[in-house]
Amino acid sequence: MSVTAAQKVTTFLMFEGAAEEAMTFYTSLFDDAEVVAVERYGPDEPGPEGSVRHAIFAIAGQQLMCIDSHVHHQFGFTPAISLYVQCENEAEIDRLYAALVEKGEPLMPLGSYGFSAKFGWVNDRFGVSWQLTLPA
Repeated sequence: MSVTAAQKVTTFLMFEGAAEEAMTFYTSLFDDAEVVAVERYGPDEPGPEGSVRHAIFAIAGQQLMCIDSHVHHQFGFTPAISLYVQCENEAEIDRLYAALVEKGEPLMPLGSYGFSAKFGWVNDRFGVSWQLTLPA
């Protein structure tokens, strides 16, 4: 009998030099968030020494991965894929939206759009898209 690990889908964010800054920012926004593991590039490796080769962090029990790509790419993040956060109260959605939109770009300002009590969509300073909702 063969034992294999259960398949798991994990969000993977590729940055070009901002992985640690983004991960630190994201984990600072949520009470139940933490950096789980960080592997860094060492000397004589392809990425800049000390940058993130691979990291795992958790927000609200959901693990995400991130890296600093040492290769420049002609693409970045797109709002077609976003992190969707169901907030517990109005204070939380207001706080998260304000933090994420700072140096970012609002896609849908906080408001009532008919499908939730309050909703906002933003591309943060790193280009990652977030949808924040307050259930009715």
